Amino acid sequence: MAKISNEARQQYFERIKEYKQISEAILHREKSLVSIVKGQTAGAAYKYITLAEERLNLASYFLLQNALSVTLLGVKNDAYLNEARKSCYQAIIYLEEVVSNYLDVPFSDYADLLDEIEGYEDEKRFHLIRKIGFTIDSVVEAFGPNSKWRWSFVELEGRFAAVAKNLINFKTFVAQMDPSVDGYAARMGHMELAQQLLAQAADRYREKYELSTLRIDDFKRAIAFLAALRRIYTIFGEADKADEMKRKMEVWKAKMEADDKAHSRKRSV
Repeated sequence: MAKISNEARQQYFERIKEYKQISEAILHREKSLVSIVKGQTAGAAYKYITLAEERLNLASYFLLQNALSVTLLGVKNDAYLNEARKSCYQAIIYLEEVVSNYLDVPFSDYADLLDEIEGYEDEKRFHLIRKIGFTIDSVVEAFGPNSKWRWSFVELEGRFAAVAKNLINFKTFVAQMDPSVDGYAARMGHMELAQQLLAQAADRYREKYELSTLRIDDFKRAIAFLAALRRIYTIFGEADKADEMKRKMEVWKAKMEADDKAHSRKRSV
């Protein structure tokens, strides 16, 4: 690696000074808001959404500081990338406080949580989900394909998929599947994206199992995402898709059980 000149370092530190100040201001606001929301019930859900949005903004500033390091110094800044990664996680954690991290459960299990954010418009929900997805993708891309966090991102993406699903109010959705109802495009876009994320999470956990861990828990998690997707198809009366997903789950379960038996035999030898 070529030696970094003092001039390049100075230019870099000057350029990131503003971004560092903004990042510090966001963290200060977060600390203040967290202290307010603790022990609070009324309006807490909306404050957690604000905290999640702030964390996504923070991640973008960390990504900018890394991008400047690459441009001006010719090296990645792993510290800033790691902070961006952690900010994505924290954004998801805040949203799990709002709508839970439930995956394959009846909507009734968390419907009361959606009632708390009834006034949160469909357009804003869809925008938030796309913003999370874009930020996570940006972090993954910045780290590169050979990152030590490669398989860790599978969990992050899976938790994101669950939150994306849980932000949808299935109690009112079917009645609002009319193009003349305000927010139709955002609702349908959100639903389509949530289904894509669930399918992707299932594939990614299966990939993690096959190529990295060989842990049955990862395979079970993959199947749970398929089950959540099947549940959605069932809600909307899409019998063919639900049956297709059921068959896929059965194939994956058979593979998982066969692998588990094979691993057990190896351990006993």
